[in-house]
Amino acid sequence: MKKSHPIRRTMLAAAATVSGIVLLLSLKPAGDPAAASAQGGAAPQRTAAGQESPQGGSAQQTGTRTVTGDVVKTEYGPVQVRLSLSDGRIVKADAVQAPQGGTSDQKTALAVPRLNKAAVAAQSADIDAVSGATYTSGGYKKSLQSALDKAKATGGGSGSAGASGASGAKGASASPKAPATAAPAAQTRVITGDVARTEYGPVQVRLVLAGTKITKAETVQAPSGGRSTQVTADAVPKLNQEAVAAGSADIDAVSGATYTSGGYKKSLQSALDKAGG
Repeated sequence: MKKSHPIRRTMLAAAATVSGIVLLLSLKPAGDPAAASAQGGAAPQRTAAGQESPQGGSAQQTGTRTVTGDVVKTEYGPVQVRLSLSDGRIVKADAVQAPQGGTSDQKTALAVPRLNKAAVAAQSADIDAVSGATYTSGGYKKSLQSALDKAKATGGGSGSAGASGASGAKGASASPKAPATAAPAAQTRVITGDVARTEYGPVQVRLVLAGTKITKAETVQAPSGGRSTQVTADAVPKLNQEAVAAGSADIDAVSGATYTSGGYKKSLQSALDKAGG
């Protein structure tokens, strides 16, 4: 009867309860810090790994880039071309600027889409002019070529960096060659053609060339006096732009200035012959 006394049972139950609480308290601090430390150590590692992989992927996707060509002034307004390139190939061409206003709106709407498609198809500036939009086409080709030149220069720099990463010796030899892309700019020269005699006066053309590319054409001499002054003022700017756009003496005569146009073409051809083109 003494063993089953109510007070004894109460004391035993209280002792058991206290023991259980002490055991739980002793286990919880040991379990939580361990779990926390395990999670704390694993989480940063996963985060670092998770960040490293996407960075590697984006680096490989940086082959696509946009290059904008120079603004080319034409008789009807400026023309400027922007290219999207992927691994050195033109994937898209856009005209950032093109002649507008009056009939130019219609010509631009007709010519520019064709020129854009031609640039992507040709993968160069060697594209045909759109009939009825000679000046726009010429300006487009010049801006397109300048964009390609910029892309080539930029691509050359990244290529030399890759070479140095692959081999220290080759990288050292490649980096001094990088400035070679700027060498053609130093080859700008001025050449004056022979004087061509016409019925209304002498015509003489002077060219500015970068390498073998005509960057500027101007007349040193042209018929003047009386009606010739007006004809020259109308014809010469058109002939100069045609020479730059065509890159040769194969240009059309200006209506109403047949003799001046003929003399211009003869002097232009002689300048090209002197240049070696």
